Amino acid sequence: MGHPRRPVSDGARRYSLLVFTEGEVAEEIYLVHQYRRNRFKVSVEIGKFHGTPLPLVRAAVEAKRKNERGQKRKGRAHDEVWCVFDVDEHPDLQEAIALARAHDIRVAVSNPCLELWILLHYENQTAFIDRREVQRATKKHTKAGGKSLDTKVLEELDTKYGEARDRARRLDAKHAGDETRFPENNPSSGMWRIVDSISR
Repeated sequence: MGHPRRPVSDGARRYSLLVFTEGEVAEEIYLVHQYRRNRFKVSVEIGKFHGTPLPLVRAAVEAKRKNERGQKRKGRAHDEVWCVFDVDEHPDLQEAIALARAHDIRVAVSNPCLELWILLHYENQTAFIDRREVQRATKKHTKAGGKSLDTKVLEELDTKYGEARDRARRLDAKHAGDETRFPENNPSSGMWRIVDSISR
């Protein structure tokens, strides 16, 4: 997914993202949808490895290294490498974030989980909220819950993206814009950053 069907010159090549996601379902469905909406200006490749934050970032670092080594043969490397994951109760979050920063891997972290990002499309959420509460609240709006992102829900989210982005950015400001203050930065989501990158 995400590669041009035929080789093109560097000058004509689309802006390119390589993205590693913790989960194999909702995150991929959402990001593939965003890619398809912007496929004429951007190329998005979803990495095959999925896992908790630290192994995920390690996989991204290794993929970036291989990509940069091979760029002379295949053209330029990906313009951006991303990791998308939840805070949840994962160990080693600080180490994962530090490793990502050290290797210029961008991160989109949702605290407590991806469903918060979906919820922000429908309502503001400024108080601490746990995973179960977010899932219940999201289900109220999407009927099937955040993990079931069908075409109808995805299209509805598109119409509400500006509101979700504004709410997420206000949460960033509330938490001093520091993505690494876990769990103190609950609720927060950096998903708007990767969507902005895809829709550049």
